[in-house]
Amino acid sequence: MFKTVLPLSAILSLRFFGLFLVLPVLSAYALHLEGATPFLIGVIVGGYALTQAIFQIPFGTMSDRLGRKPTLLLGLVIFLVGSIICAVSTDIYTLMIGRFLQGAGAIGAVIPAMISDLVHEEQRGKAMALMGGTIAISFAAAMALGPVIAAQAGFASLFWITAALAIVSMVILFTKVPTPPRIRHIYHSKTTTRDILGDKNLLNMIIINGMQKGLMTVAFVLIPILLTQKGYGFEWDKAELWKVYLPALLAGLVAMGPAAVFGEKHNKPREIFLVSIVLFIVSFTLMGFATKGWEFVLGVVAFFIAFNMMEPLVQSMISKFARVHQKGAALGIANGFAYLMTFIGGAVAGLALQYGGRETFAAALIVVTTLWLLWTFKMANPHRYSHLFLPADQVDMEKLNALEHEHIAEWYINETEKVVAVKYRKDKVNEEEIKMKIVK
Repeated sequence: MFKTVLPLSAILSLRFFGLFLVLPVLSAYALHLEGATPFLIGVIVGGYALTQAIFQIPFGTMSDRLGRKPTLLLGLVIFLVGSIICAVSTDIYTLMIGRFLQGAGAIGAVIPAMISDLVHEEQRGKAMALMGGTIAISFAAAMALGPVIAAQAGFASLFWITAALAIVSMVILFTKVPTPPRIRHIYHSKTTTRDILGDKNLLNMIIINGMQKGLMTVAFVLIPILLTQKGYGFEWDKAELWKVYLPALLAGLVAMGPAAVFGEKHNKPREIFLVSIVLFIVSFTLMGFATKGWEFVLGVVAFFIAFNMMEPLVQSMISKFARVHQKGAALGIANGFAYLMTFIGGAVAGLALQYGGRETFAAALIVVTTLWLLWTFKMANPHRYSHLFLPADQVDMEKLNALEHEHIAEWYINETEKVVAVKYRKDKVNEEEIKMKIVK
């Protein structure tokens, strides 16, 4: 599993590292560009997410139909072009165009879907945790390095580094990433958005994913501006921002492991989500009303613990709830909504700073996150499913096509490995009962 998942995780992590590298300083540095306002800064912080939201579903569906690798390559090329435009920009609008292009290479749903193709469901939680862990490491490194590199080599250097990482990702794609198996399933109708949104489990996860990502850009608009600009009582130097980001991300990284184990191994993701949302409420209370630097830093630490506790579980739960033919589209819809919320979060935070006050905005965030907490209380933890894998030549296809059982979620055929997989609730039905129904 490790050899399969690591190259894909590396590609996604390098892409996110490039995006994260500018986040801790973007709102502070971009304020000095020609034409900049707090609202436009908010748009730029989350701007990549708007186009990512628009193209996420088409990229997910394209990967289901045309293949994962060609779709990944297209996304990386677009990301490279956007990074170069950002690097050469001298005004706020050129930077905005580059950020929009960075997001148009929307591969955020393709890689988790590819991991789902290559890894058995019993190992998928570990695979998603590994992917989330590499992203968290890139997050921590970017938070520490972004302010230092920007101070020493200039703001534009961050985008040149991102462009170089896009090229490295292309090399990894063609030298280290295996071709996923071709999976045939029993569903011949097209996957529709209505089918996915009609599944209450998937809908819950889509909302959780969107809220988490929206609050992320809210934080990255607020933190640099509140800490470095006059009028908020802190007035840090921009090069010192790593002092708040590094401990916050390290704390989040430490919290992520136990959260993933408790959520996956003990099948308690709902409880992890509830604890995370409470921490989000604590975080915005501290950042919104802090009068001392250490109080504000504690709020940032609480934020990243909450964010990282959720991160590996969200993608894993979406993959578990989606049927095999829905993986790419379901992850595309979920991440598309998440990126839309990312853009909205940045834009709203910019508007709040331009026309409102810190305390008023914090109070509004506390109300929204409290409502989110109440919504999540009604969520149910997923059933425990297992897979029965049988050689295709041992299976009676007529019996397989006629297979019906309330505790069998689905079946599909891995044509590359010539294996039939049956997904079933192991607490309700046993393997021998299934074998009796379909084996020749």
